[in-house]
Amino acid sequence: MLANYLIGLREGLEAALVVGILIAYLVKTGRRDLVRVVWAGVAAAAAVSITFGALLTFGPSSLTFEAQEAIGGILSIVAVALVTWMIFWMARTARYMRAELQTRLDGAIAAGAGAVFIVASLAVGREGLETALFLWVGAQAAQTTIGPLIGALTGLATSFVIGWAIYRGALRLNLRVFFAWTGLFLIVVAAGVLAYGIHDLQEAGVLPGIDNLAFDVSATIPPASIVGTLLKGVLNFSPATTWLEAIAWIAYLVPVSMLFVRLVFGPAPPPARVAPDDRGDAQEPVSTPAG
Repeated sequence: MLANYLIGLREGLEAALVVGILIAYLVKTGRRDLVRVVWAGVAAAAAVSITFGALLTFGPSSLTFEAQEAIGGILSIVAVALVTWMIFWMARTARYMRAELQTRLDGAIAAGAGAVFIVASLAVGREGLETALFLWVGAQAAQTTIGPLIGALTGLATSFVIGWAIYRGALRLNLRVFFAWTGLFLIVVAAGVLAYGIHDLQEAGVLPGIDNLAFDVSATIPPASIVGTLLKGVLNFSPATTWLEAIAWIAYLVPVSMLFVRLVFGPAPPPARVAPDDRGDAQEPVSTPAG
């Protein structure tokens, strides 16, 4: 539940920031008539994300066990790839998100309302699809939908409150620090999702080694115990882990976390070159100092 809360919080905050930046820029440039187009794009992105989640939930239900496990394993690996890309992308662009979005929106305004709709729907839709996929994987791992859904919805609700407070100027948040620490935690979560996906592919017969265990601590940490449930829900930890799962977990966690730490805690990259607005001022970065 905690992992899904964090996913909902991060993805929801990204979406809330995107919407706030787009609307604020339209108001600033005197194009309030296009605000409703942005909201239409947001609604379309939400509808596509919900439909995608429903297809994931109900689509494979009539397939054989092996087919369901194979699909689950493949989608788990896809979810890890998407979340990893999202983590690194946000680490690079968090402080310059506003400038990048405003540059895109300038071109969209010139092209017309349809282009503004596309910019809004694509910017928000990416977060929605990633959330739906990762939530589905979390529900499969926990073998229940209620807990992951509550966690994700609570995270989304929290992110919308934070996004509204930032938009209204009531909250100042250092986004680079926020995305750095949550990204580091999500890398650990993603490593567990990858191991879970490998296990699914082993159960489906796609990968070998389902009976070759690296360790089995089921007697010490029973899967149904409170500790076992928490470890499974947060980190996708399996008390009985195969060698292939353990190798995949280490092969992902060690290099990815090292690269991420170097990126976010090393020297800050130079800002992207952006065009000045019509008053000649440079676009400001989205990140604000803490406090």
